[in-house]
Amino acid sequence: MSVTKVKLSICGSNYVVSTTDAEEYVNKLAERLDEDMSELMAQNASASVTASAIITALSYLDELNKNASSAENMRAQMKEYLEDAAKARMEAEEARREVEKLQVELARLKEHH
Repeated sequence: MSVTKVKLSICGSNYVVSTTDAEEYVNKLAERLDEDMSELMAQNASASVTASAIITALSYLDELNKNASSAENMRAQMKEYLEDAAKARMEAEEARREVEKLQVELARLKEHH
């Protein structure tokens, strides 16, 4: 992947970042960061850019951790469902074989009567 330099503006300051991600994607991240930090500073006039960056970063980390935990829970549930489905398939196959065995036995008994 090629590295590109993307110019960003966040809370009135300009930054250039090198990235392998698409420029549009990085711009959207910067827009969200700018919006979130600006909102925080608008709500608290004494908040500095640094303080709003730290609070915003903590908020993003909290969101990331909660999403990761939620994803892990979903993976565990999916694993359980897949195990249950595999067990049900095995039981269905055993039941099918038993039915076939009983049908053969029934046919044999009907022949002898």
